[in-house]
Amino acid sequence: MSLSISSLRERARSDTGQKAIRYTLVSVVAVIVSQVALAVFYGVLHWGPVSSAVTSAVFGGVPSYYLNRRWAWGKTGKSHLWREVVPFWSLAFIGLAFSTWTVAVADNYAQEHFTSHLAKTALVNGASLFGYGVLWIGKFILFNKVIFAHHPEELEADPALDGRTGIPT
Repeated sequence: MSLSISSLRERARSDTGQKAIRYTLVSVVAVIVSQVALAVFYGVLHWGPVSSAVTSAVFGGVPSYYLNRRWAWGKTGKSHLWREVVPFWSLAFIGLAFSTWTVAVADNYAQEHFTSHLAKTALVNGASLFGYGVLWIGKFILFNKVIFAHHPEELEADPALDGRTGIPT
């Protein structure tokens, strides 16, 4: 595996490379949304660390789902409940559980070692970023190979099972 500039450019121009770049940009948007929400809920409104982490994850997860599905993976039409929505949000809540744990640990540490609420907020936000960062690469692989993969058999699937009937999926 070569790490030369030309080989990196070639990879970036590939279909998977383009998806990785768009996934990264979507992640930047989701991180900004969720980190701002976390800072507001924990730092400004003084919510607890867990409720702040859960709420901010949902705030960041909504644009992440739609941007990943539509822009990064080019999926159009209605979302498929069992192939896309449930797996995406399951991964989001696994990430949330890990991030919430890191946020709770950071909050406990901050309460014992810092007097400044700004320092506590910075540590809690950093812990949240760390928690999500650990799972980031694994999610890309699952999104690319499973959740948002284009399935040729979708065109032949029973419309009642894939959302084309108008029944909410």
